[in-house]
Amino acid sequence: MSQCLRTLNPPKPLLNNTNLSMPNSTLPSFSSFEPKLKRYPRISGLSAQNQTQKQKLSLDALINSSRKEELLGAIKGSLSNCLSETNLHLTVPGLKSKTRGKVRDIYDGGDYLILVTTDRQSAFDRILASIPFKGQVLNETSLWWFNRTQHITQNAVVSAPDKNVTIAKKCSVFPVEFVVRGYVTGSTDTSLWTVYKSGVRNYCGNALPDGLVKNQKLTVNILTPTTKAADHDVPVTPSEIIEQGLMTQADYDEASRKALSLFGYGQRVALEHGLILVDTKYEFGRSSDGSILLIDEVHTPDSSRYWIAHSYEERFRNGLEPENVDKEFLRLWFKDHCDPYKDEVLPDAPEELVCELSWRYIFLYETITKSKFEVPLLEDPIHDRISRNVELALSSLK
Repeated sequence: MSQCLRTLNPPKPLLNNTNLSMPNSTLPSFSSFEPKLKRYPRISGLSAQNQTQKQKLSLDALINSSRKEELLGAIKGSLSNCLSETNLHLTVPGLKSKTRGKVRDIYDGGDYLILVTTDRQSAFDRILASIPFKGQVLNETSLWWFNRTQHITQNAVVSAPDKNVTIAKKCSVFPVEFVVRGYVTGSTDTSLWTVYKSGVRNYCGNALPDGLVKNQKLTVNILTPTTKAADHDVPVTPSEIIEQGLMTQADYDEASRKALSLFGYGQRVALEHGLILVDTKYEFGRSSDGSILLIDEVHTPDSSRYWIAHSYEERFRNGLEPENVDKEFLRLWFKDHCDPYKDEVLPDAPEELVCELSWRYIFLYETITKSKFEVPLLEDPIHDRISRNVELALSSLK
C-alpha cells in the first residue's frame, strides 16, 4: 500500500528539512534508536515465554476443527467469486483516480483515501493467486488492531463502511517500511534467516552473533527497515535512512519507538491467544496537522508471521519447523515449484492450498479477535455492495 499511497501523496522532498515542525511526543526518548550498531549477546537457550500463555492452541484446532468443515463449503463456493479487481472510479461519483497496489486498490476521494482490500495474494513482490474472503479478513483484522493500539499511536482510519473497505486520512507516507523481527526465520531474499545463513552478521544496523540457527528467538526484538526500489524491498540502516533524506532523525526515532511498542503489544496479545507473533511490518505517514500516523495494515497474516506457541519450544529443540498460521506454506510451495523472483510465468496455486490459506486467514482472525467471521452473502455482488456502501459513506463525510 505504501507504494500506492506515495503515488497519491508523495513524501515531501525535503523531509529532512529542519523547518518541519514535530508535535511533542508523549513517548520517552530512547538513545538506542540512534543509527549505530546494536549488539546482541549470543543466545544460549530459549525463553520461558509459554509461562505467561493463557491459552494452549494446538495444530489440531487448525487442521481438524469442526469450524473448518463448516467454512470449507463457503470457501470452495467462492473460488470463482473472489474480489480480484475493483473499479470504483467508474461506479462511485466523486472518486478521482485509482491506484492498484499488490493487494489494495486505492482511490482518491478528495479529502480522503478509499482503501479497498482485495483477495489478491502477494509474495515475492508479485501476485500469486486470489484467496476467498482474504480481503475481508485483512481489513477486519487491521481494524481490530487499529482500535486496540490507539494508546500507542494515532492511526489514519476515518471509517469502515464495508467489510473490505477502510476510509483513511490522507498523509505523506514515509518511504520506509518498519520491519520488526523477534526470531531468525523466513524464506524471502530479505528475511533474517536468508541473509544470516549467507554469512551476514550486520543487518540493517543490527550486529548479530555467530551460532544462531533457524527459527531461534532473539534476545530482543530488532528493527530491519526497508525502502522501495523499482519492484522490490531494499534493506537499509537507520543511518542510511537519515543520510538519504528519507526521514529526519526525529521522525525516525518516533516511528521506531512506535513500531517496537506496537510489536511488543502485539506479541503479548498473540501469546494470550496461543500464538507467537514472529515478525511484521508497519508503515507511517505524516498527517496535515504534522502528527505521525500508523497506516496500511496491522498484524495481519499478510504483513505478519504467526506460529502456534505451545509447540514451538519442543519443535525447535527437535529441529522441526514451527507450526505456522500464515502464508509461509504457500511461499514455500512456489519456491519448490519455480523461481518466483525470475520466472516470467508462475504455476497456478493448487486449489487445496488456496482453500487452506483462506481457512488459515479466517482461523487467525477468529483466534485473535475472539469474533466469528461473517461469511458475506453471495446473492449480493461484492463490487455492487462495495460501491453502494462507499458512495453512502462519502456522502455522509461531506
